[in-house]
Amino acid sequence: MTQQEKTMIEGKIVDVLKTVYDPEIPVNIWDLGMIYKIDLQPDGVADLDMTFTAPSCPAADFILEDVRTKVESVDGVKAANVNLVFEPAWDQSMMSEEARVELGFD
Repeated sequence: MTQQEKTMIEGKIVDVLKTVYDPEIPVNIWDLGMIYKIDLQPDGVADLDMTFTAPSCPAADFILEDVRTKVESVDGVKAANVNLVFEPAWDQSMMSEEARVELGFD
């Protein structure tokens, strides 16, 4: 896969991540800053590092499965490895400007 193809597929991954929501928060996980890394391998395997706004998120299993399923639906992605990480710890500064406005932080 060329660098251009990789960049295009990674952009599509971001697009589908913008459709994943924590049921308790009206902002998608991408704009919340919960995705720390997207690394698409030449064989089509996408490695993602993500976190939650709180380690004890009651919807964790649902969100992780939603991320995996949606990323694997992207053309060019053969599999998705979603790694749950808590370093660095998530905080409000990781949110996009749009998310801060939506949630009333700005």
